[in-house]
Amino acid sequence: MWPARLVAGGALAAFAVAILVTATALPGSRTSAEHTGAQRREAPQKNAAVPGGPAPDGGGVSIAWVGDITPGSVHGLPPRDGRVLFSHVRGPLRTPDLTIGNLEGTLSVGGASKCGRPSPACFAFQAPPQNARALRWAGFDVMNLANNHAFDFGATGQEQTIAALRRTGVGHTGRPGQITVVRRRGIRIALVGFAAYPWAASITDLPAARALVARAGRRAEVVIALVHAGAEGADRTHTPEGPEVAFGENRGDTRAFAHAVVDAGADLVLGSGPHVVRGVERYRRRLIAYSLGNFAGWHNFGGGGALSLSGILRVTVGADGMASSGRWLPLRLTGPGVPQPDRTGASLQLAAQLSREDFGSGAGLRPDGRIVRRSPVTEIARRPG
Repeated sequence: MWPARLVAGGALAAFAVAILVTATALPGSRTSAEHTGAQRREAPQKNAAVPGGPAPDGGGVSIAWVGDITPGSVHGLPPRDGRVLFSHVRGPLRTPDLTIGNLEGTLSVGGASKCGRPSPACFAFQAPPQNARALRWAGFDVMNLANNHAFDFGATGQEQTIAALRRTGVGHTGRPGQITVVRRRGIRIALVGFAAYPWAASITDLPAARALVARAGRRAEVVIALVHAGAEGADRTHTPEGPEVAFGENRGDTRAFAHAVVDAGADLVLGSGPHVVRGVERYRRRLIAYSLGNFAGWHNFGGGGALSLSGILRVTVGADGMASSGRWLPLRLTGPGVPQPDRTGASLQLAAQLSREDFGSGAGLRPDGRIVRRSPVTEIARRPG
């Protein structure tokens, strides 16, 4: 078994947190019982428009997505409170208007590990709360907490994680029923996160997922669905049809889920979970990136071959939800799990190949790293009324 994660799954159901977090809305967004986060960072800021105004260049909002991030664990803590993890990729993370990542593990102290006694077959990740500052320093605006490691140290660990993110001005999404709304260049963007665990919005309950996305669509012009799903391992690069199982857990029917939330109004579906790169699909003129692999860790991810390939996906989305342009920046994890730009383009080559093989004419990524701007002409645009 490659050194990835095991989750207690159903054994932790009793600890599930299903509480919506109420916060003050950002300038220009609608005040509601939905959580609203991702404050503007300290100088140098990303591109920003006057709240409520139009995008200054008419080009929409630039959005970046990366895969799994573990800013420390019992396997080791990265120097400089975690900043070393992002030192080679800070530029491309800070340039987009909105940068999103998947936070694997907790930013907490104390508490009982889900693993109980140490075991080589169970992984629980805990980094000091101050390591949240590295995420903001790197350029992250919102972190997805819908994954198998968000409850590694129970409800207390998750609460500490959320508090640490808030203190540094980083938003979060992924709890049951949670919609996080941010505003960039005069465009409201709603983010919802899904996984196969009781502390997250469910990936296996498609009617509930569609309803949550539809609610998000009533609060924002652009809806982004973040999904942590799929089997794990170096041989799991293809996106299969049907449900996927890992360590005895139902990790969801990734394709069916992605298509269902697009049908319900999601404009981007951004995936994580398999720990390897997967393909990119254009479905009904919307973009689905099934996995960008691991992004950053410290002696906690398996490495070598496909397990070391990673990337940053950047897309520009207009107020109509359409991705007008985009590009895949190939990366490779080096040393203990630090991402660096990869001139060989190995992850891009693999992602483009998988896109063609898995989705045919619906492939969403070109061999040169650009996204496919439009679906086949036989597909029709959709947007719930």
